[in-house]
Amino acid sequence: MTTTRALVLGGGGLAGIAWETGVLAGLAEEGIDVGATADRVVGTSAGAAVAVQLGSGLTLPELLARQTDPALQNEELAPAGESIGELLELWAKLVAEIPDPVELRRRLGELALGAETVPEAARRAVIAGRLSRPEWPERPLTLVAVDARSGATRLFDRHSGVGLLDAVAASCAVPGIWPPVTIDGTRFVDGGIRTANNADLAAGHDHVLVLAPMADPGLDAEVAGLRRTARVAVITPDEAAAEAFGMNPLDPAVRTPAAHAGLAQGRREAAAVAEAWV
Repeated sequence: MTTTRALVLGGGGLAGIAWETGVLAGLAEEGIDVGATADRVVGTSAGAAVAVQLGSGLTLPELLARQTDPALQNEELAPAGESIGELLELWAKLVAEIPDPVELRRRLGELALGAETVPEAARRAVIAGRLSRPEWPERPLTLVAVDARSGATRLFDRHSGVGLLDAVAASCAVPGIWPPVTIDGTRFVDGGIRTANNADLAAGHDHVLVLAPMADPGLDAEVAGLRRTARVAVITPDEAAAEAFGMNPLDPAVRTPAAHAGLAQGRREAAAVAEAWV
């Protein structure tokens, strides 16, 4: 009987990209290379960028260096829309007012469509800079986005007929911060408005590791569902990582400290992850 493993990489801005990369590098240093042994990777927002990088042909030390070394870090844009604090307050208000998850996603999509942000082409160029190759990896990879008008979830993979750059950009299009991404006439926004991690999409695998950079009210229920049939490990930022994230996970300055904090945390948590993964 074949045993399968899934890696879930959640959203968390630039801090999340750096931290997840550090955690994966730290685990690999201790002999648990989940990036190489996962049968499927589910990536949302920041996690979409990391998921794609794992299949880029670069090693984890090389990917880590792209987060810790300022000379190798990708050039990022300053958001032109609402501040992250204002956005989180608005999201919390909408969550309290709108119990239906699809309607909530539709309202957040409406917010994204009406927001003043950087041009879509400029944001697309930033995402392109995060990718070392434009082709979909051969490995099974699922990237999560949401239709801005309908609130429907859209899952992209190498069989979806959508280019890798467009899929990653769509998954990373935080409503109110970055512009929705246009794909075949449809506007898409960040998959994190479904849930920050979308861990339930790893159902059907025997072993699951979830890296969850941000607080996610839906994560406990998703993990409980997975544990009915799978061994599951979850890593969230420890105290040092949370401090490294600071108040704004979109600030490029957080990348180096967040990556180092993730590296240290990955090394420390390797034994616990091994119990669920190996």
